[in-house]
Order: sequence, then C-alpha cells, then structure tokens
Amino acid sequence: MPKNAFKVFRPTKYLPLAIQTMQAFLNTAVEAARVAGDIAIRYGRRIDELDIRSKSRNEFVTQVDVAAEQAIIEIIRERYPDHGILGEETGAIDGKDDVVWIIDPLDGTTNFLHGFPVFAVSIGVQVKGRMTAGVVYDPSRQELFTAIRGKGAQLDGVRLRVSTKQRLKSALIGTGFPYRLNDVWMDTYMNQLRAVMLVASDCRRPGSAALDLSYLAAGRLDGFWEFGLQPWDIAAGSLILREAGGLISSMTDDGDYMETGNLIAGAPKVHEDLEKLLRPLLSPTIA
Repeated sequence: MPKNAFKVFRPTKYLPLAIQTMQAFLNTAVEAARVAGDIAIRYGRRIDELDIRSKSRNEFVTQVDVAAEQAIIEIIRERYPDHGILGEETGAIDGKDDVVWIIDPLDGTTNFLHGFPVFAVSIGVQVKGRMTAGVVYDPSRQELFTAIRGKGAQLDGVRLRVSTKQRLKSALIGTGFPYRLNDVWMDTYMNQLRAVMLVASDCRRPGSAALDLSYLAAGRLDGFWEFGLQPWDIAAGSLILREAGGLISSMTDDGDYMETGNLIAGAPKVHEDLEKLLRPLLSPTIA
C-alpha cells in the first residue's frame, strides 16, 4: 500500500498547552493564510501568464504555490524559528521544538488553474503528534474556518456544528476522485461511488479536501471519503471537523488516516453508515 512521502509525527506524552499559546498559534496561522490567499487572488487575475510545471501525473505546481508557501513560512519563522515545517512544496524542514506546521498553500491547484473558484489555504499546527490548531481559508469567498483543540471550530467567528443527519439515505456526500495512482484505486473507487449514489441523497466532488472537511464541519456536507490524500491536505480540516463534532477515520487497516491518506469522515451517524457501506468494497490489495 503506498504511503505518504513524509514523516507524520506520532503522538508522544502530551501536556495541554496554555490557551494563550494555542491562540497565538492560531493567530499566526490566520495571518499567514490571509497573506497566501491574497497572493492566489492576485495571480488568479492573470492565470494565462503562469508557469505551470507537472510534479507527477495529474499534479501541478505554479509560482503561486511556491510564493504562497514561502510567504507562510516567512511569517511562521519570524515568530517561531525553532518550529518544524511540513509543506507541500518545501517538504520537511526539521525544527528544534516539538511543534510542526503542516502547510498546503493552495489546495485545489487544478481548480485554480481553470478559474474554478474552489481552492483554499490550509495550515495546521501539530504539537507532539497531535493537531492543536488549524485554519482553512477560502480566499474566493473570504471564508475563514478555524479550530483550536478542545475549544471548538468556527467560521468567521461563529461556532460550527456538523449536520444532524441520522441516515446516509438523506445525506449529501462529498468525495474526491483518485487521480493519484488511480490504477491502484480506480476500480474500488468506482464500486464505492456506485454504492453511495444508490443510497445517499446525492454526491459532490468540489476538488479541495481542505474545504470538503470544513464544509462537513459547517453542515454543508454530511459525509466524505477519498483515497490518496497527503498530510497537508487534511491536517487543518480534520481538526476543524472533529472540533465541530464530526468523526474521521482511516478507510483501510494499515495505519492512521494521516499516514494512509485514505479516509472516511462525516457527522457521527453518517460516518458510521459510510464505514459499513465502503469498507466491504475494498479490494484485497487496498484493505
């Protein structure tokens, strides 16, 4: 089973941080996310001028990704020079502290390149292997999703709660197509998609996992599943979802969802129904 390229720090002995420290982390993440979002919007007005490179099959990087990530790192480094960084474009930068900032400067690059306004900046703060603060910023709509461990999740300062849907039958389900290594997952995914569409109210594929998880937290979606995500795709969004009362788990049995990138998420009852429906459809090579 393919694993993510970068180390995910497993939880060690964890002493609760002071709320002032967690709030300071969040404030820094919010500032950095807004700066990165502004960069994306400025470049978005001249997409045809961008230098687009292919990182791998169906994955692209532009100077927007690089400039936005660099701006985020500069803000973090100015305040926390001893913290580690895990960025989509930069990779892993070791720190002297037990804090790691997990960054996706532009989640939804393909959408961005087509002028499809569904993309976001995602910044998560991990302390001793546990997500502590998270920000997902949608610069197109200027929506700011935030969370602090144990203190709840918010959208523009308003408390978030997941939907109260009790059954998959009436649920709106989000998903992501397995464009990475799709020869490994495609058959399984298509079987799962068919099964969900036969039961659920409807399905959506927006194209940004960070926003998908945030929309779950806001009750705009009721459930979600996807294969092959990376830590920076889900670090902040997973905390926002959990702090809004949602559940998230690995679809496969070979590790934590932050490591496998194969996840099922949703409001509690819908999450339970999705697990029962999707896991039996996994092929032996994936399960």
